[in-house]
Amino acid sequence: MNKLRVIITGATGMVGEGVLYECLHHPEVEKVLVLTRTSCGYSHPKLTEIIHKDFFDLSSLNDKLTSYNACYFCLGVTSLGKKEAEYSKLTYTLTLNFANTLATLNPDMTFCYISGTGTDSTEKGRTMWARVKGRTENDLMKLPFKQVHNFRPGGIEPFLPLKPTHTYYKTYKYMKGLISIMKVIFPNSVITLKDLAAAMINASLIGYSKNTLEMKDMKILAKVSEKLD
Repeated sequence: MNKLRVIITGATGMVGEGVLYECLHHPEVEKVLVLTRTSCGYSHPKLTEIIHKDFFDLSSLNDKLTSYNACYFCLGVTSLGKKEAEYSKLTYTLTLNFANTLATLNPDMTFCYISGTGTDSTEKGRTMWARVKGRTENDLMKLPFKQVHNFRPGGIEPFLPLKPTHTYYKTYKYMKGLISIMKVIFPNSVITLKDLAAAMINASLIGYSKNTLEMKDMKILAKVSEKLD
C-alpha cells in the first residue's frame, strides 16, 4: 500500500482542521501540504504550509504541487447573501480551477471534495446552492484523476476545540444538545468530524464503490480502518 502524500485546502475551517489533524496523526500519511490564505497554526514534521492569496491562479506553485496522490478539498463558502453568479464563482469556478491544475500535475491522485447533504446532481432544482454544488460534483468527476469522491455530510459533530473564527462555532455551541438528540433519533443525519476525516483518508487508501458518498457511506468507510493493516 502506497503512503499518502496529501494536499489540504480549508485547513483554517472546522472540517479542514479536523482532516488536517487526522492526517498528521495517521500512520499511512507521510506528507501533508496545506495550501491556505492564512496560517493554519499547526507545526509538525509531516507538514508543509504555503500561504497563497489567489486560489484562482496557482501557476506560480506548479513545481510545489507535484508528487501528491490525494487532495482533500475542504474550502467552501456559505450561499447566504450571495447571488448565484457570485456563489458559482467562489464554489464551482474556484474548485474546478484548483482541481484542473492538480489533475494535470498529479493524474494518479484521489480528489475528495466536501460537498453537502441535499446537493442536486440534476443541476435543475429550485435551490441555488444545491444546483451549484451538483454542477461542481458532476464536473469534478469528468477530470482525469485516479478517483474522485464527493462527500455529502449533514450535521457534523466536532472533536477539536472550535475557534471563534470557525463559522460553525457560532451555531454549534447552541446546537450541541440538539445534535446529541439527533444522533439517537436520526443517526444518519449526523457524523462525527473524526469519522468524516477517516472516511476521506480511507477513500484515498482503498477506494470506495461510489463517487458520491452520503452519510451512511461515510460512516461505513470510516470504520474500515481496522482492515488496513
